[in-house]
Amino acid sequence: MQAGMNRLKTWVLIAALGGLFVLVGAWIGGTHGATVALGLALVFNVAMYWFSDRIAIATTRSKPVTEQEYPQLYRIVRELTQLEQMPMPAIYVSDMMQPNAFATGRGPNHASVAVTAGILQILDERELRGVLAHELSHVRNRDILIGSVAAAIGMSITFLARFALFFGGGDDNRGGGGLGILFAWLLAPIAAAIIQMAVSRSREYQADESGAYLSHDPGALANALRKLEATTRQVPAPASVSPAEAHLFIMNPLAGRRGRSGFGNLFSTHPPTERRIQRLDEIARQLGSQTG
Repeated sequence: MQAGMNRLKTWVLIAALGGLFVLVGAWIGGTHGATVALGLALVFNVAMYWFSDRIAIATTRSKPVTEQEYPQLYRIVRELTQLEQMPMPAIYVSDMMQPNAFATGRGPNHASVAVTAGILQILDERELRGVLAHELSHVRNRDILIGSVAAAIGMSITFLARFALFFGGGDDNRGGGGLGILFAWLLAPIAAAIIQMAVSRSREYQADESGAYLSHDPGALANALRKLEATTRQVPAPASVSPAEAHLFIMNPLAGRRGRSGFGNLFSTHPPTERRIQRLDEIARQLGSQTG
């Protein structure tokens, strides 16, 4: 039930982004500028979607590893992919001491899973299995594609807002003037960013849930999240990791750079860890009642 609601929420949010784009385009007047902006954003994000795995691997200094080097890591991933009937992804290890993990790639046939040296040090095998199930769920759910769609529309709205500021847009009959320019330049991009981050948080919830059912051990992922929450804020991420890549990780690697205010959560790529753990605990109770 939760999985269906999560998927519905994701596409409602993307539809809201699309509606906001149409509204801003209509305010500017005419469809030409809106079409150009959307086209530019699509080109940029298609490129990001196509090469996101290479970019993420490079910026995290991840290296491909062999089964001889990391037999436990390979065994866990192989078991999970067989359960999901997925191809085996490429496996990488980053020398980052901040404990984290991410998955990227265009889909199950072009996927990469990476873990950091830090996460291998603090998680036991059961917890690592929970984290890897989460990451493989991102691949199965095609979250890179969904994130690219949201990013394309969000960037288009920003393009339109800058277009309106520098070249003018709207007229008095459509609510133009100073307030209209303020809306297009400031409020519309902020609204787009809020919706885009909400899409990212929705996908994290979905990967938590899908991963919990894949591993049949939601408590393991909950324990891993507790450890990651306690450690990630203490160990800085490398400067090479940018905010644009934060959504790829199971835990926001830049969390230590910002406060934890409720307003700040609107612009967070990840849901509050406490809420993620609560939802995993609910899944554990459901699984317990089904087997009891």
